[in-house]
Amino acid sequence: MIKFDCLTLFPKMVGSILSDSILKRAIENKLLEVNFIDFRSFSKMKHKNVDDSPYGGGAGMVLMAPPIYEAIHSINDNDKAFKILLTPQGEKYTEKTAKMLASKEHIILICGHYEGFDERIRSFADMELSIGDYVLTGGEIAAMAIIDSVSRLIPGVLHNDMSAPTDTFENNLIEFPQYTKPYDFMGMKVPDVLISGNHQEIDKWRQAESLKKTKEKRPDLLKEGNN
Repeated sequence: MIKFDCLTLFPKMVGSILSDSILKRAIENKLLEVNFIDFRSFSKMKHKNVDDSPYGGGAGMVLMAPPIYEAIHSINDNDKAFKILLTPQGEKYTEKTAKMLASKEHIILICGHYEGFDERIRSFADMELSIGDYVLTGGEIAAMAIIDSVSRLIPGVLHNDMSAPTDTFENNLIEFPQYTKPYDFMGMKVPDVLISGNHQEIDKWRQAESLKKTKEKRPDLLKEGNN
């Protein structure tokens, strides 16, 4: 089981991904635990502010360090948890990172908002992650992506545990083409090898098509795999 504690100003936003389908079943089956902590409740300010204007001037508001610090330390065994700061400045999130996180027992996700973080908040984290080279209004969407992608790697979460090892990005390759009924749709037919019953030939075809698609669509993955 993996436990996620998500520090956010919008718990309902992140919690929306847990109300249906695979993640809901994972929680019910005790394979996954997700908690949400509104760090605004740890503010010592009169109006529960968690942000303030930046020293030196400039646009926007900056998250203050004390509420984040207090929220982290309210979590049981927080010293043993792997803490992640979600920020555009972080390391790019990949399937390789998801696999690494899937080996953890307890993960704390820190979602930012406003213009940015007080720089001292970075010292609370073991890792900084970004889900892409763009800026979001907050870290909640990134948190949802990480919870979803890591959870599906937990044994027993997916209905078919063979799904994850054959997905896109495994072994730095894009997934092979998939087909289902009908056999012939508007003149586009399922490749005959897939209905041949010869599983050795099917595996060879899938490997070849996976490599072909990767060369066409994501040749950068092949370069990464050779590093």
